[in-house]
Amino acid sequence: MKIGFVGLGKMGANMVQRIILKGHEVVVYDMNAASVASVQEKGAVAANNLIDIVSKLPERKVVWLMVPAGKPVDESIDVLLSILHKDDIIIDGGNSNWKETIERSKKTARFGVHYVDCGTSGGLWGLQNGYCLMYGGDKDASSYIEPIFSALTEANGHMYCGKSGSGHFTKMIHNGIEYGMMQSYAEGFEILEKSDFDIDLKKTADLWMQGSVVRSWLLELIGNALEADPNLEGLKPYVADSGEARWTVQAAIDLDVPAPVITSSLFSRFASRNDNSFGMKLVAAMRNQFGGHAVKK
Repeated sequence: MKIGFVGLGKMGANMVQRIILKGHEVVVYDMNAASVASVQEKGAVAANNLIDIVSKLPERKVVWLMVPAGKPVDESIDVLLSILHKDDIIIDGGNSNWKETIERSKKTARFGVHYVDCGTSGGLWGLQNGYCLMYGGDKDASSYIEPIFSALTEANGHMYCGKSGSGHFTKMIHNGIEYGMMQSYAEGFEILEKSDFDIDLKKTADLWMQGSVVRSWLLELIGNALEADPNLEGLKPYVADSGEARWTVQAAIDLDVPAPVITSSLFSRFASRNDNSFGMKLVAAMRNQFGGHAVKK
């Protein structure tokens, strides 16, 4: 396939590279010219703006948006709707709010354009390991772009979730669970670190990766972080939140679902901003490891 791709940030540039490596063509645009040049060297076709992207695509246009949630998504959609035609496809691969996704889908439908919402997980490691994609919207449109989903993932790494909004909703819940898992690891390792025992935390993380019921990629990343900085002395215990857990907690409230672990983990991040906790340093280190999220030194 040949698709357009808008947004070459921490994940976008790697996604473009993986699509190209799997034999597809990608026309790219980003406000940062250096980012465009970097993927152009990998085989991407550069475009000057969204209009230029669309002009370089085949008859049925497919444009993937990998831009920050909110206003940048709406601004991109408005431009695209002025130049796309019936049955063209817009994919929103960012962490958009699922309620906003549903409204955007209604808007694009009035133009005959399909809007596919794709929750994207994999962080900085997706180029190497493949991404995890969960998407919603028109099923025929989703099937049409299945070769791109397959290129970005390993076997069984993508799933059609259902009607519009379901992809971003599923990714939102994924991120809420992630908060809870990270907080649990952080608390456990802080207890180990505070104890009277001289326990090697890096070796503990490595050990638990061997057949333990708590083994996971996050645990592997803990090991990486502790190897680089065993006492995490270079980090402040300041942990940001990017919004998805807040939306997850709100959804739990709306659906009358008790979610104390996810809610508590979100509030712990708020508390971290006035704390000096080893555990919260570890959460900050995990976020930096998998997503390249900024940390405070």
